[in-house]
Amino acid sequence: MAIDQEKIEYHIRGLLEAIGEDPEREGLKETPQRVAKMYSEVFEGINYSNQEIATMFDKTFSDDLDLSTAQDMVIVKDISAFSYCEHHLALMYDMKIAVGYIPNGKVIGLSKIARIVDMVCKRLQLQERIGSDIATVITMVTGSPDVAVAIKASHSCMTARGISNVTSSTITNTWRGRFQNDQNSQLKFLMEIQR
Repeated sequence: MAIDQEKIEYHIRGLLEAIGEDPEREGLKETPQRVAKMYSEVFEGINYSNQEIATMFDKTFSDDLDLSTAQDMVIVKDISAFSYCEHHLALMYDMKIAVGYIPNGKVIGLSKIARIVDMVCKRLQLQERIGSDIATVITMVTGSPDVAVAIKASHSCMTARGISNVTSSTITNTWRGRFQNDQNSQLKFLMEIQR
């Protein structure tokens, strides 16, 4: 389902009126169009299933690699991202994501991990679901059931409204495969991403 920019413009104009603003005043005249364009960009991931994202970024390498006995992890950390909470449409920001996996015969191009994170984050959702969806897509692409995802983010629904606790952050960990039951693998991953 494509994002309907005309409908977004119409409703943003109505929202401006509903909060007591004049959508015809100079600073707001083009706001509905700007918001519609921004929403098309920041919610692009809504248009794709996890399987479609996996297909989009399915670039793996197996040549020249001896992964038959590999127990080492591949970790990409400090991936910057943002998303929007589905409860308040509030920004999740200062997001840092780390993705780790144990290769199973092939490895994914490193930039593809960041691209998967970016596309998964471009949806209305919960932080917990972001980790789960990233892990699912990484498993689809790499064939590895052993995936870990750590996310730390600030949520404007907590920092800018309600409790207004500006220093709070939320940390979630997603464990799949070996990471689920093997505390040594969990600790190794967590220690590596803290370096």
